[in-house]
Amino acid sequence: MNEFEAWLRMEGGAAVIDLSGLLDRSAEAALGEVFGRALAAGSGPILLNFTAVDYINSTGIALIVGALARARTIGRTVRAFGLSEHYREIFTITRLADFMGIFDDETAAVGGTAT
Repeated sequence: MNEFEAWLRMEGGAAVIDLSGLLDRSAEAALGEVFGRALAAGSGPILLNFTAVDYINSTGIALIVGALARARTIGRTVRAFGLSEHYREIFTITRLADFMGIFDDETAAVGGTAT
């Protein structure tokens, strides 16, 4: 499995965070830094792209919860796309899906429309 990396880009008014590798405790600093930049990058939604994420453990889930809380305090919407069926199920079981939209692809996530 690959080391965690995260990049920020803007797409149609949305701040897109492309995630890659292992989302675990070692991802905390990188995710926190790029998420902070996304929060500062306007008022549109923040999209988390999980397409290249190899693995998410319980600490990774906690990091996502923390990011959601940060966004929520300033009224920002968070959406996710690129999750495997396994992680869609995990997000549903852990109720993360109750607090952020889960979309099939980036186009749907940018538009905020379910596919």
